[in-house]
Amino acid sequence: MTKLKAYFQLLKFRLSITVAFSSAIGYLLGVHELDWSRALLVMLGGLAVTGSANTINQIHERDLDKLMKRTAKRPLPTGVLSISEAWVFAIVLGLAGLGLLATYFNLLTAALSLLSLILYGFIYTPLKTISPICVFVGAIPGGMPPLIGWVAATGVLGVEAWVLFGIQFMWQFPHFWAIAWVLDEDYKRAGFKMLPTPGGKDLRTAFQIMTYTLLLIPLSLLPLQFGMAGKISAMIAVVCGVLFLMQTFYLMRTCSKKAAMNIMFGSFLYLPIVQIALVFDKL
Repeated sequence: MTKLKAYFQLLKFRLSITVAFSSAIGYLLGVHELDWSRALLVMLGGLAVTGSANTINQIHERDLDKLMKRTAKRPLPTGVLSISEAWVFAIVLGLAGLGLLATYFNLLTAALSLLSLILYGFIYTPLKTISPICVFVGAIPGGMPPLIGWVAATGVLGVEAWVLFGIQFMWQFPHFWAIAWVLDEDYKRAGFKMLPTPGGKDLRTAFQIMTYTLLLIPLSLLPLQFGMAGKISAMIAVVCGVLFLMQTFYLMRTCSKKAAMNIMFGSFLYLPIVQIALVFDKL
C-alpha cells in the first residue's frame, strides 16, 4: 500500500463525499440564484473537514480497528501510516476546510463545521465503547451538513436550516442502527455499543428503527410548509418515506440480517433522492 493511497483511505472518501454532498444541497436550497461553482466550494470545504474528522476517528480507534475484519487493513492498524502522520493530515485538512469556508462564505459556517468536527472526532468516537447514546451524539454532526450549507448561502441559522438538520438527524437512526445490526459481530469484537439499549438484535430494536423512520415522513413535509420547495418534492419524499418504512416492518417481522441490510441500502437511497428532489423542485 502506497502512502498516497493510505492517506486517501484515511479520508473515508465515500462517506466524506456523501456528507459534503448534503452540505451542497443545503447551499443550493439557501441561495436565490443557483451558483454551482460556489456549491462545489462548499462541498470541497465540507469534504476536507469531514476527512479530518474521519482521520481523528481512526486515530482514536486504531487499536480497536485491529479487532474487526472490516477495519483491520486500514492504514493505522497495519502501520502503513504513523500516528503523527495521521495527526498532521487531520490538522492540515481541518484547517484547510475551515479556512475555505470562513474565507469564501462566513465565519458562522466555519464555526458550525468546527463544532461538527469536535462532536464527531472527540465526543461521539470515544462514546462508541461506552454507551448506545453515542448514536444520538453522532447524529448531531451527521445531521449538520445541510444546515451548514444553508448557513453558507444565507449567513443565518434560520428555521429552514433547522428543518434540513431535522430530516438528516432523524435519518441517522435507522441508518446507523441498520449498519450496527448487520455488523453486530464485528462491533462486539471491538466493544462498540451501537444498538439501542439493551443492545439486542430483537423486536425492541426493530421497533425503534421503525419509529424513527415513521417520524421522517412528517419531517420531510416541512420544506413545503416553509416554502423551501414545492409539492412535487413533498410527494417524492412521502413515497420514499413510505417505502423506507415498509422495510422496517419486514425487520420487525423477521428480525433478520437480510431485513437490516435492506434498511441499510434503503437509507443510502432515501436521503440523496429526497435531497435532489428538493433542489430540482426549486429549479
